[in-house]
Amino acid sequence: MILTGFLGPRGSGKAKNEAYESGVNSVIGLADQKFSVKFYLVAIVNWGRQYSLWPFVFGTACCAIEFMSAAASQHDISRWGAEVVRFSPRQADLLLVCGTISYKQAPVLKRIYEQMPEPKWVVAMGACASTGGIYENYCTLQGIDTVIPVDVYISGCPPRPEAVLDALMQIQEQIGNESVVQDRHKDFKGILD
Repeated sequence: MILTGFLGPRGSGKAKNEAYESGVNSVIGLADQKFSVKFYLVAIVNWGRQYSLWPFVFGTACCAIEFMSAAASQHDISRWGAEVVRFSPRQADLLLVCGTISYKQAPVLKRIYEQMPEPKWVVAMGACASTGGIYENYCTLQGIDTVIPVDVYISGCPPRPEAVLDALMQIQEQIGNESVVQDRHKDFKGILD
């Protein structure tokens, strides 16, 4: 094999060459068995989705200010390809729910989620969006996951900008491992369905 000799380990030693060749053969065998054109197309599409997220911020409280800090120059969310903040749900694919959601706002949140094109991802930012926070009363929604499906939860009251960036990296990891054609949330039933 010309490539094995060219790219092989330096120095002499039968053990080094055998270990290298077994590694090369296992990779070549894996490529023959598992990877196909479809695999590479899905990988390219997911790579494009990972680094071109367009967030829509549904900010109702102090968590929205922390998102603004994450988008500012000190933390710079554009390093992860999410700097194009959209103010129309029809142009966004990442919904960041930042703050307290009341039962009166729940239908509006659901409508915004439904207006977003597929594929779409949701981040519940802060204790109020995740669990209702300190507001355990008749008018506050106890977590947005009762209305829309949530992909990543950010804890804190309010969460730090670094937590927003960590959630963005978790979303990117999910996107990298997804199927292009699978509907992820088709079985979700919320309280408004």
